[in-house]
Amino acid sequence: MTTTKPFSATGNQMVAEAMRQADPDVMAAYPITPQTTIVENYAKYVANGMVNTEFVTVESEHSAMSACVGAAAAGARVATATASQGLALMWEELFIAAGMRLPIVMANANRALSAPINIHGDHSDVMGARDTGWILLFAETAQEAYDNTVISFPIAENPDVQLPVMTTLDGFITSHAMERCVMEDDETVAEFVGNYQPANGLLTSVDPIGAGMFANGDSYMKSRLMLRRANQASLPIIERVGKAWADKCGRPFDLVDAWECEDAEYVVVVLGSAAGNVRHIARQLRAEGKKVGVVRPRVYRPFPAKQIVEACKGAKAVAIMDRSDSIGGQYGPLAVDVMSALYTAGCNVAMHNYIFGLGGNDLTNELVGEVFADLEKLAAGTLATGGLSYLGMQNAEGAQN
Repeated sequence: MTTTKPFSATGNQMVAEAMRQADPDVMAAYPITPQTTIVENYAKYVANGMVNTEFVTVESEHSAMSACVGAAAAGARVATATASQGLALMWEELFIAAGMRLPIVMANANRALSAPINIHGDHSDVMGARDTGWILLFAETAQEAYDNTVISFPIAENPDVQLPVMTTLDGFITSHAMERCVMEDDETVAEFVGNYQPANGLLTSVDPIGAGMFANGDSYMKSRLMLRRANQASLPIIERVGKAWADKCGRPFDLVDAWECEDAEYVVVVLGSAAGNVRHIARQLRAEGKKVGVVRPRVYRPFPAKQIVEACKGAKAVAIMDRSDSIGGQYGPLAVDVMSALYTAGCNVAMHNYIFGLGGNDLTNELVGEVFADLEKLAAGTLATGGLSYLGMQNAEGAQN
């Protein structure tokens, strides 16, 4: 399907179409809910001769990423998709892909981790992978899932990046819900993505090279430092590629979407699909004359600290909403990053962390309203700063501190 006219599609359909237009050399994948229809659709493209991809069917997600690592090391453009327990099963391979600087593009339909068994959307899986060295993008909508996937290829393959990219969308909420979408024509995407020229392919390099070598402490630390620097240095490249795609398609791209933050006194920071819920209530509060704003990082790794600070620095109180928890830690993962960024920048602002939506638990308008009401209490000093709440579970024993 190729069209520039609006049509209805799910996030998974849009990701599969973006990957089809990028036409990777290899896709190795294993089905898992709620990602399955991405690789299912892609397998149809392969069967129908719409792409030149070698589709490798494997016995597990661990094998899927292992095959992707081998293909990318050889010099191929590589893509795959996974979710939840599948991403967890790839754990050791995620570090290998980043450490070997392999520009693999992988979609993740964000989903809860067991136990108890749950197939619904939250960010527990992707947050478990946040420190592996991958670039992490979060989509709010099916349209963004498409756009993020398109830009993932030139970001990953940029000679100054050479890192794997995980383009994520929230399970079922974005992966399966039908939305109004637009897709650019195949030629436009092919031209934008370009032909992949591997920098150090084992089968394409004219010079002898090694991959995945053994390293003792000193060399290992140097490799980690190089990985950290490469990941951090990719932020302006991500922005440049995103802006270039925005110029072509007419849809905006920002590392951080800061809605009505110029004069906001109360700001909520949130990732992914929940941002729409939060903005809906924020619009109502704006109509009542309350100065509220919503901050949504579209890029999570590398963390856009400067942009987060810029959006939040004028606020009296900030709420950080995490769709995952860091069990045993003081706060959820997004809150730790946001609080660290604000503290380092010298922003003395009252903050509170909310854990919400785990296992697909509903984020209702009433709950979002409670968050904004709490922000007013924080600013007034009637609610202590630095707390953590399981949103909607305040009356459950042990759910709030």
